[in-house]
Amino acid sequence: MIEIGKKLPSASLFKLGEKGIDELDSLEYVSGKKVVLVGVPGAFTPTCSLKQMPGFVEKADEILSKNVDEIICVSVTNPFVMNAWGKSLSVGEKITMLADGNGAFAAACDLKLDLSAMGIGEVSSRYAIILEDGIVTSLLAEEGGAFAVSSAENILEKL
Repeated sequence: MIEIGKKLPSASLFKLGEKGIDELDSLEYVSGKKVVLVGVPGAFTPTCSLKQMPGFVEKADEILSKNVDEIICVSVTNPFVMNAWGKSLSVGEKITMLADGNGAFAAACDLKLDLSAMGIGEVSSRYAIILEDGIVTSLLAEEGGAFAVSSAENILEKL
């Protein structure tokens, strides 16, 4: 698993842009910025949609007021799903929705969760990370599919 004080791994992430799908390098994208990175097991899933992400949407202005340049949400899915989910959550311009299409980013971070027994497959673990210029300064990672530590409120306490 990635660790506090270590650099975020470099892996491809994807975003639906004005002209189609844009590929981004995870480390390059966060370099030079203070970022809150939120990992979720699945777009449109109950805990992610009803508990974890609504907290970040509600607290986005407060988080951004703490000298945070960007809030990013990442899930192992495609950019079309992340775009639609972002619209359904009313994230607007406050949260950037990025797709980890084949799970390469989750694997590089060693933040994967195997939900194959539920018919879902390998997904991202649930987490919230604070990054400064690509370096992990805070890591709130959940065990299994729990939602106990990776909340917007806990991130605010770390900022």
